[in-house]
Amino acid sequence: MPLPIEMPKLSDTMTEGTLVKWQKKVGDTVEMGDVLAEIETDKATMEMEAFDDGTLAEIYVKEGEKVAVGQQIALLALPGDKPGDVAAPRPAAPAKTSAKADTTTVPPPSAPAPVAEVPVPVSGSKVKASPLARRIAAARGVDLARVAGSGPGGRIVQRDVLEAKPGAPAAPVAATKRPGTPAQPAPAAPAQAIPALPAGPNDRTLPLSGMRRVIAERLVASKSTVPHFYLQIEVDAGPLLSLRSEINASAEASGRGKITVNDLVIKAVVAALARVPKVNAAWAGDAIIEYAAINLSVAVAVEDGLVTPVLRDAAGLSLGEISETVKDLAARARTKKLKPEEYQGGTFTLSNLGSYGIESFFAIVNPPQAAILSVGAAVKKPVVNAAGQIVAGQRMTLGLSCDHRVVDGSLGSQFLGELRGFIEKPALMLL
Repeated sequence: MPLPIEMPKLSDTMTEGTLVKWQKKVGDTVEMGDVLAEIETDKATMEMEAFDDGTLAEIYVKEGEKVAVGQQIALLALPGDKPGDVAAPRPAAPAKTSAKADTTTVPPPSAPAPVAEVPVPVSGSKVKASPLARRIAAARGVDLARVAGSGPGGRIVQRDVLEAKPGAPAAPVAATKRPGTPAQPAPAAPAQAIPALPAGPNDRTLPLSGMRRVIAERLVASKSTVPHFYLQIEVDAGPLLSLRSEINASAEASGRGKITVNDLVIKAVVAALARVPKVNAAWAGDAIIEYAAINLSVAVAVEDGLVTPVLRDAAGLSLGEISETVKDLAARARTKKLKPEEYQGGTFTLSNLGSYGIESFFAIVNPPQAAILSVGAAVKKPVVNAAGQIVAGQRMTLGLSCDHRVVDGSLGSQFLGELRGFIEKPALMLL
């Protein structure tokens, strides 16, 4: 029988996708691995590959249309199928958006449409699971034999274990053709909306983009469920700026790329997290996960909102590697070319608004991470030196927003103290 092709879930926050371009047309022969179409999610534009050989028999969605995850968008006739087998298709229902309000209809995360359950391994069989998933399962008393894996090939990953109850199977996940589809986190209770003033004749009502909708939902959930508290310090940025000038003078002479203030701050943050690893952690409901690897999320402003690409294993990167990687990730974030693994899995987030002239602010924690650092601009101001004299100085304000369930005041202060040391004596972080 022909194989339905559905809108895949290409990120953990994706509820709908826009069919940007079909790479195959009806009647084309398709081989496993061929790119069928380009799909725009809330964060990136990605290629959708075929998972079977056959012929593209029907296309139900036009280029430019939005479709809910799980809806059928095309039909693939398999070898041996007869012409009559492709009758009675189940076309997709494109998501609808009006100019007056965003009315996109998608299956709510808490009440998905009935799907076939993924076969659960029986006790005693070999269970495919990541090492981290095994450690978390052991700590929480979760039987991996009763957990449905959402990783490639049904592999059990960290998220599957965190969503499973000790001694109980995880909730069934959709049996889709796309491997590695992450499980969807439970949504926060909807907040009571405050009615907006009626739009006037010259006002514009802008439908929410997928990215803006996800940002709104996640930030409301964070502020509603995470007990935030805030710490702030002012540091002497003079030594950091002097080091940057020296490095860039050498880089310019040798034709290498220049280092930004943000690159140096990232290096300092990674060094501080290595000294205070309890901040590089996450809330897991009935446990705290302290991550061995520092996967630093770096906030990047894009047209529709914000994306946080991840510097993986940042502790092992040199300053030059950090600079090159951040530039590459930021450029591809702005053109929606990031892959899911490049913006998922962060363990700590840095948000820097210094380039916009913002001197201080507090960002909202990105769950399940335990903290986020806010970096302001380096500002010239009068300061009192060790001799009691008023002199010109370069000061930078750092704000730390913490999940109090994981990071308390003492721990957060310890982290900021280490960070201050690396910023005010930056040569130490290069050792």
